[in-house]
Amino acid sequence: MLDGNRILAEVVASQRRLEQTADALDELAARGPSLLEGWTRGHVLQHIARNADSYRRLLEWARTGVENPQYPSAEFRDAEIEAGAGRPVAELAADIRESNARFAELAESLPEEAWDAPVRALAGWSHPAWYTLYRRWREVEVHHVDLDAGRTPADWPLPYVRWELADSLPPLRGRLPISRVTATDLDLTFELDGDGPALEDEGHRLLAWLTGRAATSRIAVPSPEWPSAPAVDWSQV
Repeated sequence: MLDGNRILAEVVASQRRLEQTADALDELAARGPSLLEGWTRGHVLQHIARNADSYRRLLEWARTGVENPQYPSAEFRDAEIEAGAGRPVAELAADIRESNARFAELAESLPEEAWDAPVRALAGWSHPAWYTLYRRWREVEVHHVDLDAGRTPADWPLPYVRWELADSLPPLRGRLPISRVTATDLDLTFELDGDGPALEDEGHRLLAWLTGRAATSRIAVPSPEWPSAPAVDWSQV
């Protein structure tokens, strides 16, 4: 497991910030549009809560050795989101708190040997259980911005931006018309081997472009499909 205590602490901090945002929403705001096409803020909150439960299932798989899929299917995931999105905002906010706590409690109690157990994403690719912490961090930070309730890419914590760029850019090597990407405030450079320009900007602006969460005049290249399976041979980690 890679620096699990620190990453879990980051996840818990991200979840608490999200809880504060959810608690501040009223009914009108919860029914209002999010930044995700076709989704209200209620849809986003429901998705984040059910996502916590889905990652908890993966940790249970790692703990017991009994396969426990993240979701039974993509259709099940979508139906589950739709079914709960219109609940009263107080229920949605309570659900966020409770699902966050369930995930954190299981992660805190997971035996050390279980963190290296292989589990599988809904998309079919496998990863060790410890990577679930990073995936949860991603979901909370990105979708907190998607709520369009005051948080923007400029508010993303630098440790998250650093990790996300390092995790998301290598799989895109050779697949984008970009030669390299440099996060000027993080002293990070990624060679992408594309036949095109080099991108240089602050990390959160690059990540907003990468995730398709914001347009910036500094980056004219279309955002790639995101996220993709990590470019990692887990057997060597």
